[in-house]
Amino acid sequence: MNRPPFGQSFSRRNILSSLAAIPAVALLAACSDSGEEAKAADVKPANPAAPAKPATPAAATAPEAQGTVDMAELMKPGALPDKQLGKDDAKVTIVEYASMTCPHCAHFAETTFPDLKTKYIDTGKARYILREFPFDPSAEAGFMLARCAKDNYYPMVDVLFRQQANWAGVQNTKDALLQISKLAGFTQESFEACLTDQKLLDDVRSVQKRGANEFKVDSTPTFFINGKTYKGAMSIEEISAIIDPLL
Repeated sequence: MNRPPFGQSFSRRNILSSLAAIPAVALLAACSDSGEEAKAADVKPANPAAPAKPATPAAATAPEAQGTVDMAELMKPGALPDKQLGKDDAKVTIVEYASMTCPHCAHFAETTFPDLKTKYIDTGKARYILREFPFDPSAEAGFMLARCAKDNYYPMVDVLFRQQANWAGVQNTKDALLQISKLAGFTQESFEACLTDQKLLDDVRSVQKRGANEFKVDSTPTFFINGKTYKGAMSIEEISAIIDPLL
């Protein structure tokens, strides 16, 4: 049985202070739940899909699915309401489990997601849901801030992924996150109120636990596309090769 992700023992009283001095080794472990103590040499992050070779999208081969899940179970409400982009009646449903400190997740968010949104989500062909799967206190804090941003959940997620190198693994993550949050409209007071919300922290952890226990998520990013499981950051050509036959 895998041990809880890093930071599972952090309480409401000390999660803020913990952000000021998180060992870099813990953050380097962010793309894989190894079930062991954080050892950079022992942790193997989820392998991103091979870089797309110059080719037309039609020439791309769809990655092989690594399992299936029951879509009805996957879409049942969890501790936190799903934040969805796209139409309810879209033919394709994409659920991504990600960690805010995972470099592969950030790579997907920066290089593939914009095209995915334009090509499939904005056109009504697919709906997309991001679910929290934090591996460390910094990732928990990032997701909490995104949730506290309410209607700006996805814009906050986007900013945190794009600015990941500026706050994940730095010497004082708390101050770095505060500066980013202020640009997003947070005040010192709302920032601290968000990160001392014990129920929100518990709910974020509950989403992670459900993903691990019910859907066997053990690395990030993990995607469920119409019930099939795909692990690792994919290019737009690869994800298109999965989606197009479903339309």
